[in-house]
Amino acid sequence: MQISPSTINLIMNTPKMPDRFERSFSGVSIPITPFGSGSTLSSSLSPRSRSSTDSTTFWRTPPKALREKEWEKSPCEASRKAVRRWIRGIWKHINSQRLLLLLLVVVIFTIALFIPISSTPQAEASLPSVHTTTTYKPIRPILPPSIKTHPDPIKWLEENSNDKYAVNDESITEFLGPNGVFGNRPRAALISLVRNSELNGIMRSIKQLEYRWNRKYQYPWIFFNDEPFSEEFKSSTKNLTSAECYYEVVPKEHWSLPEWIDESRFMNSLEYLGTIGVGKGWLVSYHHMCRWNSGFFYKHPILKDYDWYWRVEPDVHYFCDIDYDVFRFMNDNNMKYGFNMNILDDARSFPSLWERTHSFAQTHPNLIHPESDTSWLLDPEAGGEYNNCQFFSNFEIGSLNFWRSEANEVYFDWLDKAGGFYYERFGDAPVHTLSVAMFVPKREIWFFRDIGYQHSINEHCPPHREGKCSCQPTRLDANFYKLVPLESPQRKPVDTCIRQFLGGKWLSKKEGWTMEGERSFGGDGYHGYILKGDEVDV
Repeated sequence: MQISPSTINLIMNTPKMPDRFERSFSGVSIPITPFGSGSTLSSSLSPRSRSSTDSTTFWRTPPKALREKEWEKSPCEASRKAVRRWIRGIWKHINSQRLLLLLLVVVIFTIALFIPISSTPQAEASLPSVHTTTTYKPIRPILPPSIKTHPDPIKWLEENSNDKYAVNDESITEFLGPNGVFGNRPRAALISLVRNSELNGIMRSIKQLEYRWNRKYQYPWIFFNDEPFSEEFKSSTKNLTSAECYYEVVPKEHWSLPEWIDESRFMNSLEYLGTIGVGKGWLVSYHHMCRWNSGFFYKHPILKDYDWYWRVEPDVHYFCDIDYDVFRFMNDNNMKYGFNMNILDDARSFPSLWERTHSFAQTHPNLIHPESDTSWLLDPEAGGEYNNCQFFSNFEIGSLNFWRSEANEVYFDWLDKAGGFYYERFGDAPVHTLSVAMFVPKREIWFFRDIGYQHSINEHCPPHREGKCSCQPTRLDANFYKLVPLESPQRKPVDTCIRQFLGGKWLSKKEGWTMEGERSFGGDGYHGYILKGDEVDV
């Protein structure tokens, strides 16, 4: 049934709605009222009667304000209205010329944002790289003038880093000889004295050193033990490297009491060292280990054809990528010994070591190298006695031929015959340090500061090697007294061990600074140096 507009107007007594609210049904215009919830409005404003069932019955059209409120509940309509209001506001406050200028600025900014800025090779070359020695600078000790021509190790690093001598599976046969070890590269190996019970610890060390370095260089691993290695140990370690692995037993005569040692006196010394708390001084095997590392490891038959070694301990950490062949570096630059920590040792371990060393030097002056420097190991405030500084020898990269030299062999035999490895606890670290200082000039000793390393509480992390190290840089002096705490009554030198080794400007103090003044404010008395050790160019 069609209802005419006049009839509807008669019933509702409502004037005809505006055309914009009309819809046509079969040629008849019917006013349409937008629906809303109407739940909180009076019945007179409801779009449809709650009681009505007649679809042809309509109530009065809601006021304009209410209609707008109902329309705003539509997200699309609300968005369109917001855009229209924003445009009207823009045109109200900005004339057409200003708007044109604004649009021009936006276009220019957009173009500049998406077009890359080209750079010239010269500009790129001038930018410092965190992966080169232009940022990280090795530190060398102050060296005496020499009329001889010597290799330049820093220049060597600049020219031969970036894994220049790295090998891969395809080219390794070019670098290795027919026996799979030598060829045209240094005759070198990674060596480790380790027990079967330390398998997990040595596996951690191997994983890190392989990842950081040896997977690129493929130097063999040689493991030593005072008893045969288990099959589990062999298979587990072989699985961690593609390099050759060798498993050797230490000869019995190198791991037992020598005939000149009084066993009862030795047993008494074990008890005494344990009582005063000298680290592992009560363990018989530890005394054997110190003696073997001091003067026997390089005599093992398997090493007779090698010239270089890198000592690796169980449970240590290597934090930095190493992008050069360390053995080739040592060989090409005529280095004899490399370290990366120089710290104090517990003097209670070796009370007679310096006295016997001084006696040796007086007896064999002809064996002392003419360019040797032992002054950094002496404490002038203690009458020239040994200051107990040592190269931390569980990280060592060195020349096997140096240890085989006459001077070192005579010195080791001198100490060994005195019984200090058993009646006291002569450690391989101070013994190696004193030997290197007497028989090697400083220019042939290298500070591997770029190799981040941790052994127990002692941790070393280099500065300026961002992107290549996973550690926080440590102070140059960070590990100085970790083995001999400040509260220990042992006398400590006025300068840290590494600074005494470096010498010269590295010992200069800030004007007005005093050790006593720093300590009065809670410091340790070793923060007064002008050079901190993290300078890029010194």
